[in-house]
Amino acid sequence: MQRPTIYIAITNHGFGHATRTASVAATIQKLLPEVLLILTTTAPRWLLECYIEGDFIHRQRAYDLGVVQADSLTMDKPATLEKLLEIQKKQKSIVATEVDFIQQNRVDLILGDIPFLTPIIAKQANIPCWMISNFSWDFIYRDWGCEFIAIADWISECYGMYPGVTPEEYRTFRLPFHEPMQAFPNITDIGLTGGSPRYSETEIRAIWNIHTAKEKTILLTFGGLGLQQIPYHNLKRFPDWQFITFDASAPDLPNLIKIADKKCRPVDLMPACSRVLSKPGFGTFSEATKLDLPIVSVTRNDFAEAAFLIEGISNYNQHQILTPQEFFEGDWDFINQPLQQPRKTEPIAKDGNEFIAKNVINFFKSIN
Repeated sequence: MQRPTIYIAITNHGFGHATRTASVAATIQKLLPEVLLILTTTAPRWLLECYIEGDFIHRQRAYDLGVVQADSLTMDKPATLEKLLEIQKKQKSIVATEVDFIQQNRVDLILGDIPFLTPIIAKQANIPCWMISNFSWDFIYRDWGCEFIAIADWISECYGMYPGVTPEEYRTFRLPFHEPMQAFPNITDIGLTGGSPRYSETEIRAIWNIHTAKEKTILLTFGGLGLQQIPYHNLKRFPDWQFITFDASAPDLPNLIKIADKKCRPVDLMPACSRVLSKPGFGTFSEATKLDLPIVSVTRNDFAEAAFLIEGISNYNQHQILTPQEFFEGDWDFINQPLQQPRKTEPIAKDGNEFIAKNVINFFKSIN
């Protein structure tokens, strides 16, 4: 009997799309153990294995790129435009290759987060396509204007290529902290997604030899690409605080723990911390908010998604919002300042993983 098979296409932009979608895939696998997962992404396998405990096929292919970046905040727009034009030129061959693979492997369902060629591939393969995101790439590129307008128009057409389609054929699970995503049909708003900690606070403290109180422990995490110039010298001003980083190039400081274990994820350390200091990123914001962990974030004005992320945590989480000047050039006195309370009193839904997984299971029941 044919195993239920899902082809999962993931945007190749940092690590955030890979981790949030891998957490959904892991939930699907736990609730439907016989499923065959095919993850199509250039994200490293070790990263995917941090979230998915069972077997899966890793297809190292890229048919989008997100943004070419030197680090988590520094973008190369000319290189991004060049690569997007190359993808546009090769669209037919890229689509044909993936359609052949999907048909040969008898894929039943396609999930996309959120490569813009995914709906075209799905339609040509005659396979249902479900997209998952809080933003789309046409929205990001359109904000840059000039040469990117034509690129954004092309991508909008890819996302919305067959209007009037039924939700069974093409639907979108819209995550919290979202932009309108106007190109997409059949939108369903869902709760937060992301991983859950593997360890208790007590276990974390024992493993990494953390002795400070939780109230004075801060996790520094800036995405898979990190930041080139974090002002670590400011940590010396807070000798009674404990800071934790995944940055291997960080200096050796008595109050800074450097996590070198690739299997350890930021979410695994969150239970031992009183707040997370980060840049805008859905994965970090979502996982921290699921745990009711306050977020301190630097703003970002050159990436349109960031405003919706900042608004999201301002509405649903304790927070501090920093300007780039306060973060990069200030003395970090914000650490001694009180956190801002969330603007909204109603809780945010946190069941995104389970909601998608249950819909996937119902889909397979409907075709068997």
